[in-house]
Amino acid sequence: MTVQASDFRFLADFMRDAAAIVLEPGKEYLVDSRLAPVASQAGFSGISALVQELRRSTHSPLAQKVIDAMTTNETSFFRDAAPYQHLRKAVLPALIEARRNERALSIWCAAASSGQEPYSMLMMMREEFPQLANWNVRFLATDISQEMLQRCRAGTYSQLEVNRGLPAPLLVKYFTKRGIDWQIDERLRSAIEWREFNLAGRAWLGLPSFDLIMLRNVMIYFDLQTKRSILANMRKVLRPDGYLFLGTAETTLNIDERFQSEQAQSSCYRVRAA
Repeated sequence: MTVQASDFRFLADFMRDAAAIVLEPGKEYLVDSRLAPVASQAGFSGISALVQELRRSTHSPLAQKVIDAMTTNETSFFRDAAPYQHLRKAVLPALIEARRNERALSIWCAAASSGQEPYSMLMMMREEFPQLANWNVRFLATDISQEMLQRCRAGTYSQLEVNRGLPAPLLVKYFTKRGIDWQIDERLRSAIEWREFNLAGRAWLGLPSFDLIMLRNVMIYFDLQTKRSILANMRKVLRPDGYLFLGTAETTLNIDERFQSEQAQSSCYRVRAA
């Protein structure tokens, strides 16, 4: 299938409005590879027919399928060593000390994808900070894709997925073989609150305050204005002594000067004191 110029412009506008994702000229190949299967499964003759139907209603099950397909969901267990090392050695010990009287922590994984990051964090916390078992730990994980959230809730991963970054002892301890796949323990699945959330949307007022926010490997898909808006909202929901983690290719530099780097190698940031 090929993507006509008018269809690409419509899809670029649609994705910008629906998910703040920027599709620049030259990304027609990406639209083709992602939406051709959607068009085929929905019974359309091609992407042009899919777009024609999408033009009739941008708030429909088809629209959600397009958003799901166009959302990049590349992730793995314990992705990038530096952030997890900084969490283990500095961030979580500091938060546990700071919250010792409250005995409560609030954590948000703001781009959960298929769930490997929140589950990695939860396994690490269970293994290395057993004292948190008696704390009130609220763990929220969100994503814009309903399909990904369904995967997260099921907690089922292929052999290839568990081979990517998951230590064998944790696989044995926390997963059960289900046919050819592996499913994570129900106690971990139920410990996370999964919610649909559009980072570029307007639902921020309903969020609580967080001690720790993981916003990794998603800002790279937004334009500058959207990045600034998201970081401004992050400051509103991050506690003054809290921590924000971005992806290794992301930064707040020249975007939001209210954030300062806590450790550049791990892409960890804190809000500057007023």
